[in-house]
Amino acid sequence: MTILVTGATGQLGALVVERLLELVPAEQVAVSVRNPEKAAHLKAKGIDVRQGDYSSPESLEKAFAGVERILIVSGTEAERLQQHKNAVDAAKKAGVSFIAYTSVANAPNSSLSLAADHKATEAYIQASGIPYAFLRNNWYIENEADGIKATAQGAPIVHASGAAKIGWAARRDYAHAAAAVLAGQGHENAVYELSGKLISHDELAAIVSSVSGKEVQAQNLDDAAYAKMLVGLGLPEGAAAFVTGFQTAMREGALSVESNDLEKLLGRPQQPLAEVIAALIG
Repeated sequence: MTILVTGATGQLGALVVERLLELVPAEQVAVSVRNPEKAAHLKAKGIDVRQGDYSSPESLEKAFAGVERILIVSGTEAERLQQHKNAVDAAKKAGVSFIAYTSVANAPNSSLSLAADHKATEAYIQASGIPYAFLRNNWYIENEADGIKATAQGAPIVHASGAAKIGWAARRDYAHAAAAVLAGQGHENAVYELSGKLISHDELAAIVSSVSGKEVQAQNLDDAAYAKMLVGLGLPEGAAAFVTGFQTAMREGALSVESNDLEKLLGRPQQPLAEVIAALIG
């Protein structure tokens, strides 16, 4: 059996590969990367490094040849829906027998702006006829790194999500869950809502306080004030509006998805947020 991870030099993909090497022999692991030179460290571990670019269907067909199980890590570029379709088409042509895809929490019904691409990708995978597992990741606690680090200088954790609760978890936990699905059995046509324990920004601030030993407050702004703050920090107005949209969706409950799927796949409790925050603070 050959398991292939796309985007293996990215933040999530690298952690998935790291965990896979603890679960299966290196000769069963392959990776698809844009620039194989950046994956030389993986090749040195006995991993089959292949060149593959989401924007180049021909390269994907070659990269996926002889692969049974594949992880399609969602792209970050504007045209990512087409890129995802390219990957699914290539997987079908290569005879891949299982696709795991990193989606987003409650993708079909989410008000997050990025959810539309995930919803469409999930539908495309289902239409392909290839057995699948959708890994609907909630929010990475690492997404809050800048705000958490700023508290060391006395800044509050600024947000616009009101009292909404969010299922933050460590990126490593999401990666380990993905590796468990890739290396395991019985995940065909499964949908996993991968969420940490739901907490609010006020509760997050309390955890940061306990780690840092300094009193940290959460400051809730309205959307206009939040966007203005981002512009003041140097973001273009369009980008500020885009990021503010995430906060709006959070306030509407887009990430308030309660589930124990993450810990089930991990076979253990999620990594305590305090541990991740301590590492972020340094």
